[in-house]
Formats: sequence, structure tokens, C-alpha cells
Amino acid sequence: MKRILLTGIHGQVGRELQRALQPLGEVVALDRAALELAQPERIRDIVRTVGPDVIVNPAAYTAVDQAENEAELAFSINGTAPGILAEEARRLDALLVHYSTDYVFDGAKPAPYREDDPVGPINSYGRSKLAGELAIEAAGCRHLIFRTCWVYGLRGRNFLRTMLRLAAERDELAVVADQLGAPTWARLIAEATALALARHAGQQGIYHLAAAGATSWHGFAAAIVDRAHQTGLLAKAPPVRRLASAEYPTPTRRPANSRLDCARLEQDFGLRLPDWETQLQLCLDDATQ
Repeated sequence: MKRILLTGIHGQVGRELQRALQPLGEVVALDRAALELAQPERIRDIVRTVGPDVIVNPAAYTAVDQAENEAELAFSINGTAPGILAEEARRLDALLVHYSTDYVFDGAKPAPYREDDPVGPINSYGRSKLAGELAIEAAGCRHLIFRTCWVYGLRGRNFLRTMLRLAAERDELAVVADQLGAPTWARLIAEATALALARHAGQQGIYHLAAAGATSWHGFAAAIVDRAHQTGLLAKAPPVRRLASAEYPTPTRRPANSRLDCARLEQDFGLRLPDWETQLQLCLDDATQ
């Protein structure tokens, strides 16, 4: 039986992974208190004590706007820590599974991004995540890096929960309509990871993992409000007004195009990723049960 070391179990993806990975082996699930990635000196001790066959690392610094003022902390968690995990994975001949982001791209490409497209992050968060990718590759361990985008779920801080809260409080919402991506349920990421590990036959490198299809933040918000109202999660469905990014300034620039081409993942692991609208409905249905 494989021993799997799982980090960040209280995060959106970590919670789902803890369940999805159970059939694959013994899961040693650690929260931030047990494994703080901002303390690199602790990482080696934990990994050597556990002695895993597989390390799955969804833990990350995810406060995109705050990362502009906390770049050192973001790079410690997102850049340095994955490199240390990769060095320890190589020492153990373990497989490292790590998660990255569409923010490693600048968003200027008019089509979905492929794994081999040039990177060029436009904010501190994206640069920190790219640093993690490069550190893992430099360590030379066996690895799978899954880049995903627009992650949401029923727990934690994310766009879905924010829209549900605001829709219950306000008579109208206003959401950016000129940024495109694929809203991706944390459960889809976890289940696709588990399937990829079950079918793993030596594949390694970077793979894009996101729901099929694409929409804008406005389109996602409108779908959330409409479907949550239909399922009884919202008593009313306030209209959602379109905004341009310039009308909603934030401390951090965000890519205009976050769409990811996931053909390589589907081909190499025999997966078929469902569309984002189907996943949203399943997530909202789950909230009513």
C-alpha cells in the first residue's frame, strides 16, 4: 500500500483530496499547524519522518492582492517550499504532485494556454507560483504539476461563496466581464488528481487541469445567482451588471485570459473533463444535501 503525504488539508482542494485519495493508499494528512510551509527547516523533518511514496501538495499562499505587499512570504510558501519538497521527494524516489496556476501567464494570448506556451506572470502571486514550478523542475524529482484556474468550492474564501453572500445582501451585483477563464470546482481537481495517480505510468511534467468551456467572471456570477435561486439556496436572484476591469480596480493586475488547454492531461491519463456549468450545478446540489 502506498503512503501518501497530503498537505494543506483545510484548504479548498486539500479537503477534497483527503477524501479522493483514500482508495489509493494510506493518507497522512497534515494541516498548517503540523506542516507550516513558511518554515522551510521543518519541511525536511516532516517528510523524512513520514517517508511517503507520494507527496501531494495543494497548500499555497493564495491571497493574490495581499501578495503584492507580502512577496517574501508568498515566495517562501509558493516558491521555496515546493523546491524543498521536491528535493526530499528525489531523495526518497517519491512522486511529487503540486498545484500551480494560470497566473504564470500574462493573459495576452487570444486562445487557451498550452503547457509549452511562454510564461510571463504579471503579479507577485503569479511570480511566486512560477518560482515553485521552476524549483521542482530544478530538483529533478519525479513530479506532476497541475496548473488550474478559478478554483471554487463550498468552503473557504472563493468567488462562489462571495457571490452567494452578496446576492443575499444586495439588490444588484456588478462583476467584471472582460476576463475569461474556466471556473473549476475543487472536487473536480481532487478527483482528476486521484484518477491520474491511479493511472500513472511514469508520466511527469506540467499538465493543465480545469473544467471544460469558458466564461467571464460576470458569466460565472450570473450562473451562480440563477442556479442558486433555482435550487433554493437564494431567496431572490438580483440582476448582475457587467463591468470592465478598469471600472473595478484592484491592487493586483489579473490576466485577461485564464483559459487553459487541457488536451494533454485528457490524452495522457484517459480523462474527460466535464464542462464548468455541469460542475457548478453539482456543487450547488451538494450544498442542498
